[in-house]
Amino acid sequence: MRLLVTGGAGFIGANFVLRVRETRPDWQVTVLDAVTYAANLSSLDPVIDDIHLVKGSVADADLVDDLVGRHDAVVHFAADSHNDNSLDDPWPFVETNVVGTYRLLEAVRRHGTRLHHVSTDEVYGDLELGDPQRFTEQTPVNPSSPYSATKASSDLLVRAWGRSFGIEATISNCSNNYGPRQHVEKFIPRQVTGVLEGIRPKLYGAGANVRDWIHVDDHNDAVVMILERGTPGETYLIGADGEMSNREVVAMILELMGKPADWFDHVPDRPGHDLRYAIDSTKLRAELGWEPRYTTFRDGLAATIEWYRANPEWWRTARVTSETTYARLGR
Repeated sequence: MRLLVTGGAGFIGANFVLRVRETRPDWQVTVLDAVTYAANLSSLDPVIDDIHLVKGSVADADLVDDLVGRHDAVVHFAADSHNDNSLDDPWPFVETNVVGTYRLLEAVRRHGTRLHHVSTDEVYGDLELGDPQRFTEQTPVNPSSPYSATKASSDLLVRAWGRSFGIEATISNCSNNYGPRQHVEKFIPRQVTGVLEGIRPKLYGAGANVRDWIHVDDHNDAVVMILERGTPGETYLIGADGEMSNREVVAMILELMGKPADWFDHVPDRPGHDLRYAIDSTKLRAELGWEPRYTTFRDGLAATIEWYRANPEWWRTARVTSETTYARLGR
């Protein structure tokens, strides 16, 4: 297969490329990435001689059309994805997530190329704490932030192009990813790298907000499975039953890193902060037989901490920049 991966130098995309080179060595992989602050080209160092890297925006119509026309399938990871940044400046999220997806859809439509669109559970809004309900493929979208609104918009565009123009496309909405090579502006790597530098973790509000965590490799194995065996026109939810409150995550980080349980600081909560996400991945498991390799969050978190401990050159410069932004926002 000749595979185009958009956003392949970002966190999930880069780990996807590494995983594909390991599990599908016969696939020819091209990465398209705008190489914004959220990308890190060194993430691709282990496979850089085995892939084709193109620096450019998914919103560049001519570039996208040329690349799509030379590939059998596209996995679309490219997205601006940080809620705090979307509250500060929504436009880049509209340009990448909405306009970029439109450009890609038009190219896929012209060339008859298979598309898998990667999205997030945040498009569904949030659930009440303690509610037994979980998100399913039938849950209506109800986004809370400019980021999640633009991702919901991109999902709807993919569905419409499938129904109106017959493109061969699938969608996946995944719960919160964690693992190696995640930008230090994100919750888990921010806390882990802070502890490594002797800085107390920061917890929004009371830390009661619940997220459904999944290791990035488990997510990417599911994406490969959907690309190969998923039914065009269908949406699949990817989750590993990893619900934990932010307070519980911080407590586990502190425990694993040998710090006192009360060694953290509360900071003002984020505007519009969703309460709880929870994924029902029954359809994915029943139809395609997917199961996560990391059966406990603790095991995956311990491995993630060790990766950041062993790779300070990967994250140290980015941490300075992201913490400057957080200081400006008061978070």
